[in-house]
Amino acid sequence: MKDPSGTHDQAGESTATQPAKVKDPSRARVGVGLLGCGNVGAALVELLAEQRTIIAGRTGLELDVVRVAVRSASRSRKVAIADGVLTTDAAAVVRDPSVDVVVELIGGIEPARELVTTALKLGKPVVTANKELLANYGAELYAAADTAGVDLLFEAAVGGGIPLIRPLRASLAAEPIRRVMGIVNGTTNYILSRMTEEGTSYQDALASAQSLGYAERDPTADVEGFDAAAKAAIIATVAFGARVLAGNVYREGISDIGPTNIAHAGRLGYVVKLLAIVEQVGRVEGKPELAVRVHPAMLPVDHPLASVRDSFNAVFVEGGAVGELMLYGRGAGGRPTASAVLGDLIDAAGNRYRNTWNPIGDLGEAVIRPIDDLASEYCIDLEVLDRPGVLAAVAGVFGHHGVSIRSMEQEGLDDQARLVFITHRATERDVQATLTDLRELEAVRGAPALLRVINR
Repeated sequence: MKDPSGTHDQAGESTATQPAKVKDPSRARVGVGLLGCGNVGAALVELLAEQRTIIAGRTGLELDVVRVAVRSASRSRKVAIADGVLTTDAAAVVRDPSVDVVVELIGGIEPARELVTTALKLGKPVVTANKELLANYGAELYAAADTAGVDLLFEAAVGGGIPLIRPLRASLAAEPIRRVMGIVNGTTNYILSRMTEEGTSYQDALASAQSLGYAERDPTADVEGFDAAAKAAIIATVAFGARVLAGNVYREGISDIGPTNIAHAGRLGYVVKLLAIVEQVGRVEGKPELAVRVHPAMLPVDHPLASVRDSFNAVFVEGGAVGELMLYGRGAGGRPTASAVLGDLIDAAGNRYRNTWNPIGDLGEAVIRPIDDLASEYCIDLEVLDRPGVLAAVAGVFGHHGVSIRSMEQEGLDDQARLVFITHRATERDVQATLTDLRELEAVRGAPALLRVINR
């Protein structure tokens, strides 16, 4: 890795197209190029205007939005943009010599990937909230930033307004982290909170989330876990210093969770949450072996994450030296997310004018342990005919696959019964084999429901 004392292009030569740097940041004017002016971009412009004097007094930096790229220049906006600042040419914003720092808020892979790469090659720091881009091409972009000797900062990509990435990269850089587990999607947490507290159905809770603006018209990215999986990949990369992609993350959503699952969990002393879990489970040939997954799970009611409700997010960090930490706050929304972007923007601008940057470091390879090889406790819920011998047959299937039952609840349903089992720790492979054989029993009605149980 190059020493962070100057900026060079990939051939090692001085990059002539960069705006000049100064070593004294006192009252340094920083031109900001903004790509995208939706909810977060508009909120960022507002915050910059509101906090301009405070930022200048504390940092010596005068942050000016000099160019803004949007899809439609004629569309009405929440904030006023000065004449000559607005454009539909995002590439022109990146290349404009008056732009010192680029803020990318357009989302998606392309053209964001090309725009960010171009900015970095021009020696311009980039601040982004683009989780999809980083979860799929993060390693490539981090390397480009380090080669150019500029920042690529992305606090807002994971926890909205929650400061998570900076603590992982700085305060906990030397911490032997064991596990990071969190609620990182506000939409699904709102839906599960309504189902838990009001007994509503999944569909009614989703409709409520959509009416409040928490869920998109097409909620697939949220409710099927894609959003959380992208964030889990970023967290794993930063926490363990290894390349982890969105495709490495095991993913399940919440669309199959019903009021019955929620109610049974509550009677047993648990709440259901969609969790992103990244943990180191071993080492293979000197490489960290990681388990990275997103799925609904049952948490004990006394776990700190269990009380996180509505659209709030929280991340629980377990380290070998520090013990347990939890970061909590608004995981989405224009102003909370813009607050995280602004924090990164101030850091990037200050580093630029001090001729330094904050490299992410060398990312090594990781071994991803398949979900089938992970062990957990499980809650298995199935409906059966209420007749002699059924319970023995069901227990025999569990025993055949070596899955030990810790507790069992039975509820009568006329000529049927609902059986709810909590297992001792077992591998996913054995539990899935158990479910397959349970479906073949004549007395079992419908598909068994499964939730993993996370105990502290």
